[in-house]
Amino acid sequence: MSPKSPDASGTSGAKSRAGLMTPGRTTVVALVLLALVFVFENTRSTKIRLLIPEVTTPLWMALLGTGAIGALCGAYSSRRRP
Repeated sequence: MSPKSPDASGTSGAKSRAGLMTPGRTTVVALVLLALVFVFENTRSTKIRLLIPEVTTPLWMALLGTGAIGALCGAYSSRRRP
């Protein structure tokens, strides 16, 4: 009889999936989901002033934009570490 490959037994697939869901990644996914719920629950319009111009935009768009800018800044600073 030929020996079973690790993929046929199903154990190597379980190990690789377990490595994907670390406690840190689970926490980040939960926080992102909570942030998205918060953003899309706030749908009223609001006035935003950036230096001189004042614009009226939905609050969810302002929150989502601010979150995206924060995520980009965090990604940039974490890549620049030695």
